[in-house]
Amino acid sequence: WLVIDRKVYDVSEFSKRHPGGSRVISHYAGQDATDAFVAFHNDKSLVKKYLKSLLIGELAPDQPSFESNKKKSLLEDFRELRCSIEKMGLLNPNYFFFFLIFLHLLVLEAASWLVLWYFGLSLVSFLAGMMLFSTAQIQMGWFQHDLGHCSVFRKPKWNHLLQTVVINVLKGLPASWWNHLHNQHHAKPNCFRKDPDLNMHPLLFSLGKTLSVEVWKSRFNDRELECDMYLIYH
Repeated sequence: WLVIDRKVYDVSEFSKRHPGGSRVISHYAGQDATDAFVAFHNDKSLVKKYLKSLLIGELAPDQPSFESNKKKSLLEDFRELRCSIEKMGLLNPNYFFFFLIFLHLLVLEAASWLVLWYFGLSLVSFLAGMMLFSTAQIQMGWFQHDLGHCSVFRKPKWNHLLQTVVINVLKGLPASWWNHLHNQHHAKPNCFRKDPDLNMHPLLFSLGKTLSVEVWKSRFNDRELECDMYLIYH
């Protein structure tokens, strides 16, 4: 069960069919997922139609709709900031800007091969081509990142289509793999055992005593939160 706008939903079976993957939605079991829901879904009116069949109740009036380890004032400030950003139009994509980004990436990659073709395999031409190619590949990583977040086009399918071209064809990596891991990262950023970007234990966390203790405490608290089914509904 999870909470969205004080309404309680049972996603036990739906999580297996969730388009974003079962892990992303399961990370919020027994918790309030309102902000994650708003951030991950562009067409909220469409998604809410599917939520109707999953609704099982609402929180009791005296029940808080945020976790005990979060500050209510900070959460309210965050939501107010997001509303202000949306009203200012800062989340609206600039198609011409992204077109120029994609164009200059293709030019850089083509230039890296043309340098080798025209000047031969000398050390200077090899280093010049390597710099051009490396720059293009790094920038492609960030461009496909924006596409993976569905931040370039308004329709998700166009974002995913161009992301497949950039990361699958031009970079040689599977878009599905990147999306699976990165969606979890943004669903639970820096949350141990839920954020794949932190799955480097024990090698990384064994380097310092302070960080190891912090991780142990966070693991203990996370398990308590997951086991605490405080959701009271009617």
